[in-house]
This record gives sequence, structure tokens and C-alpha cells, in this order.
Amino acid sequence: MVIYGVALLAGCMMLGLVVGDLLGQVLGIDANLGGVGIAMLLLIFSTGYLKARGKLPEATVSGINFWNAMYIPIVVAMAASQNVAAAFSGGLVALLGGALAVVLGLALVPVLAGKPARAPVAADGPAARAESLSPRTANR
Repeated sequence: MVIYGVALLAGCMMLGLVVGDLLGQVLGIDANLGGVGIAMLLLIFSTGYLKARGKLPEATVSGINFWNAMYIPIVVAMAASQNVAAAFSGGLVALLGGALAVVLGLALVPVLAGKPARAPVAADGPAARAESLSPRTANR
């Protein structure tokens, strides 16, 4: 039975839930606000950090992958059973917080993906682009 990685998974889950509870209290909502998502992000970042430094043995990586496969459906079920009504009773703050999280998440996709921006393409094709970049056309 693969039990490697359980401590890392459990630590991330506990820390994420604590941070989610604190975030809910700070915003005046009597609910855990994003604790599960925070836990998943902590797991991703801590695993990447340990892998980059060579401190994560292959057995632990396979254990974490196994528990991730178990973790996601269980956590989704747990998150669905949280007190959503309490979050909505927070009013506009809860709705704005959710909308802001979605917008920031979508805005960070290109940044996290690391894709460079493409250069504009000239309308007449490669020959026109090469012509527009030549030094002799700069003095016209």
C-alpha cells in the first residue's frame, strides 16, 4: 500500500483549511472561504519546490499522485457540503470575492503558462514584414 506523501497532503489540507477559516473571519463570513483551493495550491507549489531541489524521492511522488487521484473527488464532495448559505449571507462581499477570484484566475493563465506574446504580422505576408523592418525604410 502506498502511503508516501500523506503527510505532505495532510499538512497542506490542514494549513489550507486554517487559512480559509481565517479569510472567512476577516471578511465577516461564517464559513471557510477557499480553504480547499488553498490546500491544493499549497500541495502543487510545495511538490514543485521539493522536486526542484531534489528532495522528493520517486516513491513519494508516486504516492502523492495516488493520493491526488483520491483527494480531488473527496475534496470536491467535502466542499459541496460546506455551508454555502452562510457564504451567500455575507452579501456583496462574498459575491465580489468570488468574482475577483475568477477574474484573477483567468488573467493569470497566460502568465503561469509562460507563453510569449506574438509579434504582429504584416498584412502583405513575410516579404512586406521584412521590408518594414529594414533600416532603409526607417528614413523615408
